Amino acid sequence: MINFDIAYLRKFMAFGFSAIFFLFSFSLAGLTLQQIWHGFTGSESLISSFVKGINTAVIALAIFELGLVVSKEYGEHKDDHIVIVLRRTVPRFVSIVCIALVLEGLLLIIKYSQLDLAGNLYYPVAIIISASLLLTALGIFLRLSNFSEEEACEQQDLPQHEQASCIPRSPNTRYPLPEM
Repeated sequence: MINFDIAYLRKFMAFGFSAIFFLFSFSLAGLTLQQIWHGFTGSESLISSFVKGINTAVIALAIFELGLVVSKEYGEHKDDHIVIVLRRTVPRFVSIVCIALVLEGLLLIIKYSQLDLAGNLYYPVAIIISASLLLTALGIFLRLSNFSEEEACEQQDLPQHEQASCIPRSPNTRYPLPEM
């Protein structure tokens, strides 16, 4: 009978997916440089090549961040509570996606206004509104999941002296002195 360890599979899959995301990200970064280079050589207009380059760079950044999240959160075997893991990973990724959407919307507004296509401004405005709704949903998620790390530590049935290390504290929090 084969001894199957799910932690090993989890690390292997996390490594594989993060490697794929990093390769895509670095490929898109190279494509960004190529697009900007075409603007300098004159095969495309400089402004349109920079707009394409910025679009590609933002997508590369989002994919790179996704690779970091996968390698950090799933590559290390930790028995954290699911709420703590979600509160760490979701805001980082959603904020990158929101930034990408807003930049895409602003670049489309600039592009359409330069080409006198005012009738097509509905699309970039819808993208910006979608980004604001996504950011609002993130805020609601963070507020509702404020069930917090303290309650998650209590649910893990840790002894009292280990619960202090379970709760991530801000730098301004005063730590109680240990009893002797």
